[in-house]
Amino acid sequence: MLFHYQIRQYYLYRPATDMRKGIDSLSGLVRNGFGKNPLTGDLFIFLNRRKSQMKMLHWQQDGFAIFYKRLEKGTYEIPVLGNSSDHLEISPEQLMFILQGVVLKSIRKRPRYEHYFVDKLSVKSMLSGDL
Repeated sequence: MLFHYQIRQYYLYRPATDMRKGIDSLSGLVRNGFGKNPLTGDLFIFLNRRKSQMKMLHWQQDGFAIFYKRLEKGTYEIPVLGNSSDHLEISPEQLMFILQGVVLKSIRKRPRYEHYFVDKLSVKSMLSGDL
């Protein structure tokens, strides 16, 4: 993992970003480009025009952390999804694949059983309108 902090969501900004931007400018992009608050604990990912440089911005409870990676050879791949918005939500696994240079079109996950714990008290309070 990149951080020992809890990351809620991972967002990738699709338009090219000037890699000279610092924390304040990238926070402005988060507010204006993503329409999100940069203080939420989400990880915001930015790429340059050639897709050979990446910056990640993350609020870590007491301040911002910015991580920068420049590839000496090759490019990063952006996941292709149906929506045409300027940003997309990706999974931690997708970020790791992007960082490792895995071709995203060829990845296929096998189906797995998923079980979610549901607290009976919270369901009752939701149904009764107590929340």
